[in-house]
Amino acid sequence: MQLRLGVVPDYRAEKWPSMDLVADMLLQEIRAGRAGEVQAESLCPAFKTRFTRLPFFGKSSSAFNADRLLNRMFDYPRHAAKAARDFDCFHICDHAYANIRHVLPAARTGVFCHDLDTFRCLFDPRQEPRSRAFKSMMRRVLTGLERAALVFHTTHEIRRQILAHGIVDEKRLVQAPYGVAPVFSPMESRQGGTPSDTERPYILHVGSCIARKRIDVLLDVFAAIRKSFPELRLIQVGGEWTAEQAAQIARLDLGRDIEQTGRMTQEQIAVLYRGAALVLQPSDAEGFGLPVAEALACGATVVASSIPALMEVGGSAAVYCPPGELAPWISTLERLLRVPDSAPPRSLRLAQASRFSWTTHARTICDAYRTLV
Repeated sequence: MQLRLGVVPDYRAEKWPSMDLVADMLLQEIRAGRAGEVQAESLCPAFKTRFTRLPFFGKSSSAFNADRLLNRMFDYPRHAAKAARDFDCFHICDHAYANIRHVLPAARTGVFCHDLDTFRCLFDPRQEPRSRAFKSMMRRVLTGLERAALVFHTTHEIRRQILAHGIVDEKRLVQAPYGVAPVFSPMESRQGGTPSDTERPYILHVGSCIARKRIDVLLDVFAAIRKSFPELRLIQVGGEWTAEQAAQIARLDLGRDIEQTGRMTQEQIAVLYRGAALVLQPSDAEGFGLPVAEALACGATVVASSIPALMEVGGSAAVYCPPGELAPWISTLERLLRVPDSAPPRSLRLAQASRFSWTTHARTICDAYRTLV
């Protein structure tokens, strides 16, 4: 019997590339390799603009956040509820949308939990104080996750955190690591362009510029090693500097040696991975760390924070430094730049990356839903 799976992705308007990728790859892999067994359809409605259409106020971040709130908490659930009888199972691609579980059949709906950052205001309110209204909204999202029939996760570390907080019992957990797209390989690609200056050696960071990515560490480390390697550049892909980060760049006088590209195609990012002297991931918290796997798949030397999720993804193929501690990062980068052969061998990097497959990711998810029907 063909399984009818309703897929609940994020709104594209929210601009979370990693969440868009996860949903896209799931749908793509199902349609390419399991179409006879699973019929998968996206249930995402059109994003409705209300406050962002208003004069003057509409251009503010507050207007967009107000639209996000209404779309996530009201419009999307109403839309999904209408499809409740049309599918055998439902897959919510992002735990931040777990409130939608409340309008779908509990026994046939799963949620992918990528990390627990969304719920930090509930689990650690001193570190992240929020208003009573915001906490109430997050409790509804968390309750949706807690009542899901299945909760998917990427790493053993996220599994440990879920169990530690008592979110769901172990029987409902399913590990489904992300995959690495074929474009991320050591083979040269002719597609796409690159930033304006890749003739000079460069270090690379791929990801957003939110707080847990520790862009402050990235900039401080780059400023320090540039003294020994004045020709070195820093390329940042996928983020947007905050006011604090822009001020730090100005204070350290780094502007001429940094390029921020914004979003790029996978082909373009793969070109950058292959050409980078080093790929850095200084985050102090991650659910998985897809850039680590993608960079290794391109044969790049990766230096990452020694946090459990990144160490699980990188294994012995990456180099690790304590999160937030500048001295070890600086000395490690200087060593690797002076003696590139001191990095883990290229064959090990490629072997580690080969463990991650979007095909396996999709198969794991589909097989889990088959147990519910």
